[in-house]
Amino acid sequence: MKAIMKYRLAGLLACSLLVGTSGCSSMMSHTGASQGYYPGTRASAEMLTDDQSSWALKPLALVDLPFSAVLDTLLLPWDYMRADDSPSIDSPRARVIEAEKLAHTQEHLAEAAPLAINSPQP
Repeated sequence: MKAIMKYRLAGLLACSLLVGTSGCSSMMSHTGASQGYYPGTRASAEMLTDDQSSWALKPLALVDLPFSAVLDTLLLPWDYMRADDSPSIDSPRARVIEAEKLAHTQEHLAEAAPLAINSPQP
């Protein structure tokens, strides 16, 4: 009984760390572009079945899988709200291409004078 009381804080800290670091795949996939429903769970499952994944990461993905599933379930309203968004909004590449089209960058580059460094020297 004394051991339980003595290590109670350590057990609480260990449980807090386990819960705080779980669902990593879900958190990482929800910070980027919209990837549909249950993206963290899919990422963990793909890591488990992928032959290119390291043997050291597979146990971590296995531990993370149920926590990511729970977190993905809690974030379903967020995923539903983002489902109607255009994927190009979340893509930096698509935003740059769209901005270049609006600014007519390619036309301006074609009309620009060549750099002096690229010109033949007399």
